[in-house]
Amino acid sequence: MIKLLSSSKWKQLILFTVAVLLIPQILPSDYYFLILNIIALNAIVVLGLNLLIGFAGQISLGHAAFYGLGAYISGILTASYGWPIFLSIPVAVLTTAIVGLLVGIPTLKLEGHYLVMATLGFNIIVSIILVQWDAMTGGPSGLAGIPYLKAFSISIDSDRKFYYLVWAVLGVLFCLSLNLIDSRVGRALRAIGEDPISASALGIPVERYKVGIFVVSALYAAVAGSLYAHYVTFISPKTFDFFYSIEVVTMVVVGGIGSLWSGLAGAAILTMLPEILEIVKEYNVLVYGAVLMAVLVFFPEGLLPGIKKLWQKRQGQVHE
Repeated sequence: MIKLLSSSKWKQLILFTVAVLLIPQILPSDYYFLILNIIALNAIVVLGLNLLIGFAGQISLGHAAFYGLGAYISGILTASYGWPIFLSIPVAVLTTAIVGLLVGIPTLKLEGHYLVMATLGFNIIVSIILVQWDAMTGGPSGLAGIPYLKAFSISIDSDRKFYYLVWAVLGVLFCLSLNLIDSRVGRALRAIGEDPISASALGIPVERYKVGIFVVSALYAAVAGSLYAHYVTFISPKTFDFFYSIEVVTMVVVGGIGSLWSGLAGAAILTMLPEILEIVKEYNVLVYGAVLMAVLVFFPEGLLPGIKKLWQKRQGQVHE
């Protein structure tokens, strides 16, 4: 059962909304909208993945596949079969959720590295299908001719227009996720993440909750994938390989597992980092790896929780 958000969370969401509306007024060029849009798309995937990893304690390296399924199903239906977008996206999301259910039922019976390998195997299978099924997906060359999104007959054909849409979608999903984790379901997921055996002894249907949150996280990834397809209007299998799955899991870990706001920060930091490292272009991979290593070594609980802990410690020392 979902309950209303607390007043403190509403204040956070209001500040978030104000920031999203003010940022376009200060950006020097439209190039920055592209970066912000990719941040929002990654954040949607990370949001669902954080619910799965941070609360239910289930690690998945297969979410790039769900991201790709959302993109390809909606892209194929519109570009190849002429479906209207307002039908193709719901069908893509629903189909991906069903695939998530079919994958989740057997794989979530596994634990630890067995679960990781099973979800990784699923990602590899989907990647192979996207490459080999040339007639449907365009194969390695990709799928072109995907139409732009439309809202009330307005074509979302620019970075600036897409910015408002994708951040609005992220805001809605973020609000729903905050409600979820504060509900009875959220408490059950935390119990499962802490100790599934004890949770089962308390009467929580562990398997059902694990599969359910896995499907929710797959659904989030499919929403992001569908939006991505109609944003760039061209997709290729390379975007949805298992390296992207590793990337979004890293965003969850770097931001802070079990904190939705920290996950958003992790998505923003790791999306922007390659752009920032362009100033050391020849060594950007080395510096990128060093930054990640430093965060994981010095802030194992995540970057934002770690900074908050340091700040509180510093404040305590000042008061002393």
